[in-house]
Amino acid sequence: MQNCVPISGLNVNITHAKVVGVIIGKTDSRGFPDRKNVGSERFTFSFTLKDSPTDFINVSAWGTEEYIHGLSSHFQIGDCVVIENPLVVTKDYEKEERFCPSTPSVYRLLVTQTHSAIKICSDLETENRILPLYHMLIKDPGDFYSLRDITANGKSLDGNILNILAAVQSVGEEKFFTKSDGRKGQRQEIRLFDETVKSFPLVCWDKETIHLVRTQTQRGTVLFIADARVTFDSFRRSMIATVTSKTIITIHPDTAEANQLYSCVMRLLENGDLDQEVLPGESMQLDSISDVLTVTQLKARCRGEADAFHCITYGFITTLELDCSISKVIRNRCAKCKVEINEESQTCSNAACPSQGQQTHITSSFHLLVDISDHTGTLKSCNLAGTVAEKTLGCTTEEFMYLSESQRTAMKWTFLIEKCKIYLQILPSPKNISGMRASILSCALADPVEVKQNLALLLV
Repeated sequence: MQNCVPISGLNVNITHAKVVGVIIGKTDSRGFPDRKNVGSERFTFSFTLKDSPTDFINVSAWGTEEYIHGLSSHFQIGDCVVIENPLVVTKDYEKEERFCPSTPSVYRLLVTQTHSAIKICSDLETENRILPLYHMLIKDPGDFYSLRDITANGKSLDGNILNILAAVQSVGEEKFFTKSDGRKGQRQEIRLFDETVKSFPLVCWDKETIHLVRTQTQRGTVLFIADARVTFDSFRRSMIATVTSKTIITIHPDTAEANQLYSCVMRLLENGDLDQEVLPGESMQLDSISDVLTVTQLKARCRGEADAFHCITYGFITTLELDCSISKVIRNRCAKCKVEINEESQTCSNAACPSQGQQTHITSSFHLLVDISDHTGTLKSCNLAGTVAEKTLGCTTEEFMYLSESQRTAMKWTFLIEKCKIYLQILPSPKNISGMRASILSCALADPVEVKQNLALLLV
């Protein structure tokens, strides 16, 4: 492209400039009362343009409703565009920081209906240079919170603006509603995950963002979400993230941290770990769980909720098969890819693993399905696995394998005859006959006084 001015070279004295770049963020068009023409409206939308690894700028277009809607519909996030004859103005830092993505430029560009134009770039050489910038971050690649950091800090982060590196778990259904002023609105919820947390909600209210995630992402797509707002949702009793007008979402970010997460994502997808109740390494702050429910109550709550929830129940473990075959209690996995190994050959069967077909280092972990019963009913096939199982049983997998059959039977009856305090994660699952999947987060013998006090409250 000839006669283009780079974003880094812009200043207020430049006239008839031509700027080319890739759109990395874009807002919906909206109307405002026109103070010069009472009773009429002016319309606008904004986008963020990037033309180098370090330079990007905010652009606002103004005009009539027909012009703005038409202009906005001609390009979207990820397109390479040429802006002709924009007005270069010094940005208002207070407004920019509140409502727009933070940019390194001291200027912003104004596109007007009478003097400016925006076109899709048709120069192949320029496109090849500009489009890779779409996958480069606008933030330090190490400046992000893991989903576990957000959930663990809980309300202390309520209202904060921060960065998130995560992958798409699922994209929910777009929902439509009518606002109080009669205008139409929309809402989309995306579920995120990383190495530490299986499911975390990201809420979008903007049509441009909703279109982006619906057309450019799928399960496993890695995202860097810059400047998302995190809040404590009192209805869910958990943290959520929301896309705002400041947020920039980078799809398939080109960083070492993102590549590491992508490798983890591929392993989780191949192993089917996303269909498990919890991810390997996922943790939950037990102190944050306060709801005490009977078996009947938690079943009823699961039928009324679409999201996972956590609770405490007091009951007996009525099925705990510790004195059966070791292979039914302990699972052996490849130390590199975490896929279950072939027990006969002791080799990894994962075609994507470097150790595929070879004898490999093995990691062992408990994998038990137990039933929990109280005075109201029985919760069948609860998952008791990994380090939670080790803490519950009071031994490692190695130590367990050296126990005699009589010692394992004695261990089993310790739990079968005593009431336990059990922390649970309940995940609605229409595929299961029971309609749910339950994972034990902690299990220990209960204090009789504590049981009596909570039972009295449940009976009130």
